[in-house]
Amino acid sequence: MALTNEQLERYSRHIILKGIGSRGQKKLLAAKVLIIGAGGLGAPAAMYLAAAGVGTIGIADADEVDLSNLQRQIIHSTGDVGKPKVQSAKETMQEINPDVTVVTHHTFVSAGNIMDLIKDYDFILDGTDNFPAKFLINDACVMAEKPFSHAGIIRFQGQLMTYVPGHGPCYRCVFKQPPPKDAVPTCSQAGVVGAMGGVIGSLQAMEAIKYITGAGELLVGHLLTYDALKMEFRKIRLPWNGSHLHQEITRLVDYEQKECGGI
Repeated sequence: MALTNEQLERYSRHIILKGIGSRGQKKLLAAKVLIIGAGGLGAPAAMYLAAAGVGTIGIADADEVDLSNLQRQIIHSTGDVGKPKVQSAKETMQEINPDVTVVTHHTFVSAGNIMDLIKDYDFILDGTDNFPAKFLINDACVMAEKPFSHAGIIRFQGQLMTYVPGHGPCYRCVFKQPPPKDAVPTCSQAGVVGAMGGVIGSLQAMEAIKYITGAGELLVGHLLTYDALKMEFRKIRLPWNGSHLHQEITRLVDYEQKECGGI
């Protein structure tokens, strides 16, 4: 696949990078990434992946744009209030880069449909806002042997980890089970500073780009935490014995959902 003159100009800053180059850019253009959640994490991730030239980007989200989303979900604008988030996201992404094919999945992700949703994608981004969804995404990706990036934000804090089959622990290996109902406040109860989504969501996009191009080292086997008030990142090594809980994940469960209104 030869890059067109327009693509050579659009992606010129990638092409001159030793870690990407024209070969890496072609890999990006051929790649398929699914973002589950078009909210505070998914919004910046989707915009940067579109700008980077990831050829096919799926967006899965069942919600419509709400005025309270706009404090952090930068892919949407005031005129999008009431519109399905996946449609608003698609329009913004294609304005950024018409090279990109955006596939919308306007649906609630569940145990009944997640395997079909993820099957055609090379890398999955978890941009969801609740523990049941995060455990479901983890378990489906483990069972389907799909790499994915987990992230979460609340108040002034965020965290991030990457799972690649056979190379490190998954989310359930670290966190075991969803916390009891009402044990952890939602973002609508505790609040979240809008820029946190930009910081952590952009890091998720970076993990996807590195996975696709092979540049650098992924956050496999590590949990990255960020405290915005202290301006402090911590990279924590995660224990793993080579298989851990992976062999125990044999079925998908829809845990009781607790609504948050989107990260």
